[in-house]
Amino acid sequence: MRPRIAIVNSSSFGRYFPEHLERLSTLGEVRRLDFPPHIDGWALAEALRGFPILIVSVTPRFGPEFFAHKDETWLIARHGIGVDNIHLPSATAHGVLVTRVTPWMEREAVAELTVGLLLALLRRIPEAAAAVRAGRWTERAAFVGWELRGKTVGLIGFGNIGSRVGEILAQGFRARVLAYDPNVPPEAIRAAGAEPADLETLLREADILSLHAALTEENIRMLSGEAFAKMKPGVILVNTARGELIDEAALIAALEEGRVAGAALDVMTEEPIPADHPLLRFPNVLIVPHIAAYTRETLRRMGEKVISDVERVLRGEIPEEVVNPEVLPHARAWRR
Repeated sequence: MRPRIAIVNSSSFGRYFPEHLERLSTLGEVRRLDFPPHIDGWALAEALRGFPILIVSVTPRFGPEFFAHKDETWLIARHGIGVDNIHLPSATAHGVLVTRVTPWMEREAVAELTVGLLLALLRRIPEAAAAVRAGRWTERAAFVGWELRGKTVGLIGFGNIGSRVGEILAQGFRARVLAYDPNVPPEAIRAAGAEPADLETLLREADILSLHAALTEENIRMLSGEAFAKMKPGVILVNTARGELIDEAALIAALEEGRVAGAALDVMTEEPIPADHPLLRFPNVLIVPHIAAYTRETLRRMGEKVISDVERVLRGEIPEEVVNPEVLPHARAWRR
């Protein structure tokens, strides 16, 4: 009997590469299912009953309640890198294999969007373009910006993506790059062309802050009111990592006080954001809808990786990028 495969909340999978859907359809019965971001675990488990293979996006959350109520599940394949919406201990306890796309697949796309957002803020591109559309060309002197060359950029997180952003900014724009990442040895940071720094130093010295840390229980809202108070006045903030790294109320206060000169955000604490979100009232805040990985090249690679995961599981093989390898001795249902 062909297995049932659910594509959950992933609007991009197969949209630009229909051959991905066609290939997946040769492996099982495929259905697209969309759920509210905050659907409770029991309701989600009921809706996905009978689907042993799930291809999932950044929402909804697959928490302990989901795994406690879900029937047999072999694989949850993240169509992305981050797995913070999947409770890995519960997945492991219930013998569910969890995979993600190989991190390098998103590296260039996310790094390039980070730099693009930064340049858009520094040169006030969205404001200037909106003025032209409104017939206010002659107001061009109001849109004076800043150069990136010579600025001190602080990177919070210097892994796969952060290191690439640092490389682009240091080599391409001659910026001074500081990096804070407790998981990367100082010598590795130096070898990549950046200066290792503790968080206090980075907050104090950076003209520009860019977030590239994976979300953990320890760093939720790491940019708090206390952190904003330590920043250099007029700092520019970019976040293409996870919205929960920033205390949004503290960011709003820092914008109102002028301590933060501008913010570019690809991610938010709650996605999608409401049309009346208070951050949308600031002309110096640029928000895009979590599109950092959305290039054709990256989506092709991501789709092929997810399909490969499904193929391997159906052959009884171990896929690449298993994020809970401790489950392997116990995940027997799919190894027939």
